[in-house]
Amino acid sequence: MAYLELINVCKSYGEGKNKTEVLSNINLKIEEGEFVAIVGFTGSGKTTLVNLLAGLIEPDSGEILFKGQPISGTSHERGIIFQNYSLLPWLSVYDNIAMAVKAVFKDWTAQEVDAQVLSFIEKVNLAHATHKKPRELSGGMRQRVAVARALAMKPELILMDEPLGALDALTRGNLQEEILSIWSEDKRTALLITNDVDEGVFMADRVIPLRPGPRATLGPEFDISIDRPRNKIALNHNDNFKLLRNGIIEYLMEIGQERTAGLEVTEYELPDLVPMKFD
Repeated sequence: MAYLELINVCKSYGEGKNKTEVLSNINLKIEEGEFVAIVGFTGSGKTTLVNLLAGLIEPDSGEILFKGQPISGTSHERGIIFQNYSLLPWLSVYDNIAMAVKAVFKDWTAQEVDAQVLSFIEKVNLAHATHKKPRELSGGMRQRVAVARALAMKPELILMDEPLGALDALTRGNLQEEILSIWSEDKRTALLITNDVDEGVFMADRVIPLRPGPRATLGPEFDISIDRPRNKIALNHNDNFKLLRNGIIEYLMEIGQERTAGLEVTEYELPDLVPMKFD
């Protein structure tokens, strides 16, 4: 039995003529300790997929099983890192993380909570900002808080919905490595949603493209058989990395062209304009 399994999952929004089937016949198995990345175009249904796994919404049909049991509602067992930080602006870095830790580990002493919070603040390199409020932090620093908060709760499944998409390239690269460093300590099962192919290949054990909706489905799997830990500079000279990256990009380009070819093109008749002459 897979640790996480989706069986013929479908999800739509709207009703009647306005009904749009976003996801159709999604089948996926993820083993315990595996790191899987789903890549796809903006608007292809990636966020809908992660919301289903988080228990924020329910599928129209099909099953989602976590450790053999149907997912029903949210749970601390499934932690999620959003793209938009979702921090409480009136709390400090420390208190944003401590609130989450206390909610999960209700029987911990104040000393145990303090040790956990400070440990994860250190892991994301924010010790200097421990008592600052979100408004005093840059976007990258805020996302570091969100990462530390989610991982400090020790979820059994880590869900990441394009958590680094709004960051500059340098900050994004640093956070990728920090997330991998924390993940490698106990290798919790992880699912990353991203539109960055390089990010997926660098971080994951498997990369699976999501064909664009409506009625989005999963494409072929790409096994990332590259030893860990991975070095970004070294990967640029790794033939296997180049082959995998190019294969995924080529597949996405092909389905992108198929999607474009199927779209109706509206033609507009332009008025016959004559330029005015001035003496």
